Amino acid sequence: MSRPKPTIVLEHVNKITYVSEQVLDSDGIWAVYYDAKPINLKTHNILVSYPGPKYKKVSFSNKGHAINLCKKLNTLFKTDKFSVVILTVGEQIYP
Repeated sequence: MSRPKPTIVLEHVNKITYVSEQVLDSDGIWAVYYDAKPINLKTHNILVSYPGPKYKKVSFSNKGHAINLCKKLNTLFKTDKFSVVILTVGEQIYP
């Protein structure tokens, strides 16, 4: 089954490089929570300090990515406390 075409809200095409930037409509942002609280996710190698820790995404504009990460984390940590929450409204903090 193919993915539905997104609704384009705005588009800008660079006339020199022909790169198109598109703003797409979304139903919300899906975030992975642990025990009903927002989280960050960090990975690092415990044997070497280079290149340092990497912070992974835990919020997505596509619910499928969030659900897949949630399933992966629940399996990895042998729990069912990871969940996916849709964020549809929020407080504007800038500007």
